[in-house]
Amino acid sequence: MVEAIQAVMGPNDVFRGVALTTGSAGTIGSGDYLKQLYPTSVIAAGEAVQCPTILYNGFGEHRIEGIGDKHIPWVHNVKNTDVAIGLDDEATMSISRLFNEPAGQSYLVDQGVKPDIVEKLPLLGISGIGNMLASIKLAKYYEMTSRDVLVTVGTDSMEMYGSRLHELTEERGTYGAMDASATLARHLHGAAIDHVHELGYWDRKRIHNLKYYTWVEQQGKTYAEIQAQWYDPDYWTSIQAMVEPIDRLIEAFNERTGLE
Repeated sequence: MVEAIQAVMGPNDVFRGVALTTGSAGTIGSGDYLKQLYPTSVIAAGEAVQCPTILYNGFGEHRIEGIGDKHIPWVHNVKNTDVAIGLDDEATMSISRLFNEPAGQSYLVDQGVKPDIVEKLPLLGISGIGNMLASIKLAKYYEMTSRDVLVTVGTDSMEMYGSRLHELTEERGTYGAMDASATLARHLHGAAIDHVHELGYWDRKRIHNLKYYTWVEQQGKTYAEIQAQWYDPDYWTSIQAMVEPIDRLIEAFNERTGLE
């Protein structure tokens, strides 16, 4: 991420933050490192608004496959999370059709999107689209400009979700130019700052406290460790220090299994 940021930032640009759906919280952990390098940057956590656990202590079913729900991951450093963003799963599903259906791709080219960009859009799967939308909503919330730089991750590609496109066609019919126009206007140009919440100290504490019911009462984590996550300033940096030893173990494992 740092290499990508440095590659695109101009001399007058400012790195503003990272926006990611939570998943296992392994990816959003990158925000801790980025904030150490760029102290004024923010970390935004996205989730489906149909299952707003972070936003509203809520629950429910959603279609943004590949992200977590109904609990706060043990490795999510909630105390360092600045913004919670709710994403409508209808937006992710509609945009997946816009980016992958022939009529959607043709419409985007007609609207001035470069063909080489359109060809790469299937690299964004459903949760990757969610990350993109989280970034758009974060940028709009803070009224960012072309000088502001955000980073996110294309976590998956539509290669994993071909069956979902077939299901949507069976459910809604063939995707045409009118559908593409509506999707672009409503879900991309129309992406707004609804369900975007800046987290204060007690908001973060509320979210952190949700870990207790999942991890201490049900999964055997200790009361002392959940308290350390909140009160011990060295807890999370000590985990960062494990990166290189863990990388060496992964490399050794890959070598033994012939994956290297």
